[in-house]
Amino acid sequence: MEECDVLVVGAGLSGLQTAQLLAAAGQQVVLVDRKISVEEKVHTTGIFVRRTLEDFDLPEDCLGPVIRHVHIYSPAGRRMTLVSSGEEFRIGTMARLYSQLLESGRQQGVAWRNGTSYVASAPNGKRSIVQLDCKGHREQLATRFIIGADGAVSRVGNDLGLSENKEWILGLEDVWEGIPLQGPPCVHCYVDPQIAPGYIAWVAHDGDDTHVGVGGYAERYQPVQALDELMRRVRDQFDFDRGTMVERRGGRIPVGGILKRIASPRGLLMGDASGAVSPLTAGGLDPCLRLAALGAQVTTNYLTTGDIAALDPYAGNRFRKKFFRRVLMRRAISACRYRWMYELGLLAASCWPVKGMVQSIFFGRGSFPIESAELHQE
Repeated sequence: MEECDVLVVGAGLSGLQTAQLLAAAGQQVVLVDRKISVEEKVHTTGIFVRRTLEDFDLPEDCLGPVIRHVHIYSPAGRRMTLVSSGEEFRIGTMARLYSQLLESGRQQGVAWRNGTSYVASAPNGKRSIVQLDCKGHREQLATRFIIGADGAVSRVGNDLGLSENKEWILGLEDVWEGIPLQGPPCVHCYVDPQIAPGYIAWVAHDGDDTHVGVGGYAERYQPVQALDELMRRVRDQFDFDRGTMVERRGGRIPVGGILKRIASPRGLLMGDASGAVSPLTAGGLDPCLRLAALGAQVTTNYLTTGDIAALDPYAGNRFRKKFFRRVLMRRAISACRYRWMYELGLLAASCWPVKGMVQSIFFGRGSFPIESAELHQE
């Protein structure tokens, strides 16, 4: 039976980042994912915010041009423009970034098992015995610790007896190449309960790729039809006839806030599996990287000392109170079911101080409540 210190399940951004950090700290790490290649089925738009760009060293060749402009459109087409003086957003080429993170992890000693699905696990003394399905063949692996980076509906979390996501939105997005950029790079946001109930529709265009997507509560809309309607509405703004659609992405995005219990003596949860996504904006890349850094630290401390108290900093309740206002705002937005509510809201947002609050949502540094300095203190 193969043995390791840490099994990381899921090779998205959180799993890849955590695996390489653990391996760099001297842990024997096995990383598994049911995909054959990490470049397959990328589920995120890949918008990195200023706070992430300032605090993390991301490869320059994986980042698109700087975006400073945001246009917000009401259901009737009323537009509000926000402009930042800073380098506010950059869209990542996520497939390339994932490949580079995987290669970096393998150089650190991460054992990569593609085409491998997590099936179940059970405690066995101080280890867990994990059942894996490797390209149709069942295998067992003994590990000291399991990290579930396996998405919004986590099989790992269920086996570890940890909390589960109960609230999410469903997103669908098309990625286009070759669409001419008119004006500066920009994120266009469309608030309309008919095409994005409880969330937004968007066109993010930085001059390289164009991301066209919708998000909303699954029980309140049909994503494919909503995306078709969005395309119909924005055809006058973007020359899709000159572009080529290269990829369609979709998936669940948890918006209930970080879960109460995300760690146990047998393992912990990362990224979407832990609910580490902003309840308000559904932004998950910055929380993902911050929680990965913290999770790698506490895992290393725990495996080194054997002291269960080493996991204390990795407690969902520690962070949940800092999300309280955003959860309340999420509840308020989800209650807005009529177009006139959004018209009034955007009209109010054009006046101070409401516009300042909207700017703080798009351009503020508020995200997952862990600062880069704090990571080195844990």
